[in-house]
Amino acid sequence: MRTRWLEDCAWPLWLEHGVDWKRRAFHEHVDLASLRCRAEFRRLRVAARQTYVFSKAAGHGVPGARDAVSLGLDFLRGPARLADGGFAWRFDLDNRPIDHTRDLYDHAFVLLAFAAATPVVGAESLHAEAVALTEYIAENFAHPAGGYEESIPSAMPRRQNPHMHLLEALLAAHDAFGDELFFDRAEELVLIFLSRLFQAAEGALPEYFDAALAPQREAGRFLVEPGHHYEWVWLLDWYARSAAATGRPARPELRQASDSLFAFAGRFAVDPITGLVVNSVWSDGAARDGGFRLWPQTERLKAEARRENAASDHLAPALVALGKHFEGVRPGLWIERLDADGHGGGDPAPASSLYHLTAALTDQAVVALTR
Repeated sequence: MRTRWLEDCAWPLWLEHGVDWKRRAFHEHVDLASLRCRAEFRRLRVAARQTYVFSKAAGHGVPGARDAVSLGLDFLRGPARLADGGFAWRFDLDNRPIDHTRDLYDHAFVLLAFAAATPVVGAESLHAEAVALTEYIAENFAHPAGGYEESIPSAMPRRQNPHMHLLEALLAAHDAFGDELFFDRAEELVLIFLSRLFQAAEGALPEYFDAALAPQREAGRFLVEPGHHYEWVWLLDWYARSAAATGRPARPELRQASDSLFAFAGRFAVDPITGLVVNSVWSDGAARDGGFRLWPQTERLKAEARRENAASDHLAPALVALGKHFEGVRPGLWIERLDADGHGGGDPAPASSLYHLTAALTDQAVVALTR
């Protein structure tokens, strides 16, 4: 039943107000009152994420969704693509590139968009592009110290976040196309996670790293965003299931790391009063940012569905917390940020967050436990 909010409210609203049908692009946000967008730019990640979103909507038979997927693919294949390889980062409202930075995080979402769109347009029409993009990333973003560059040109600090979303995209591409290339690259990222990103001593995942991929620390501790702990729990489970299906050997250390991430977030990041997941803490458990963004709540929901012996009552607190972001706003929209007391402002709903909501509320494990 949780998908009804998407089918009846969110997807139709964003198809009407979140798509610039005239200029063949997507709006950055929707104002909670006027339903208009005031942004004077477009981002690659929004184009890719909305292509993903409306591919899911098309699978549920939502009118207009297939047209939005075609629009998104046209944007990615057209104005977004740079002549010398890769994709631009930002565009003006006429879809002309205004920043040619090639961002790894955003390139990962282009690959995810290609994978997600296969049920709509057919895998054969996107397979070659997905392979070419994966090879482009491997050839152009590889970092000499391991892992991948943030961007071209390179930037600091290095982050776990683009690696995480590249893993997501590669797993989705493997599911969509069945090509072992994608799973091989996904496996490489899982090994980087285990050997370099995850810090077993703290049972936690740093956000930022130096050039050698060592955690950036302040007074011996590092910054943690618990929502990403939950995302990795979800991804490691996806990887483990895919590995088992392809006959690859199990990695018991994955379960240990996943359990540590989940336990750390539950111990230090779930506010006892509101039940919401805070934005960030330090690796010693001390508070850092006690506000609440939408996306950590959706990622907690996906992770809760993957607990050992998960049941519907495990998801109930996460669903209640997520529901606080919908209070007092038009159905199909949300409050992106709540303060430390759980109160929201009037900021527009960003299009990029519809990806998080769509991924969580259509997740098979979540759906199975909330029927």
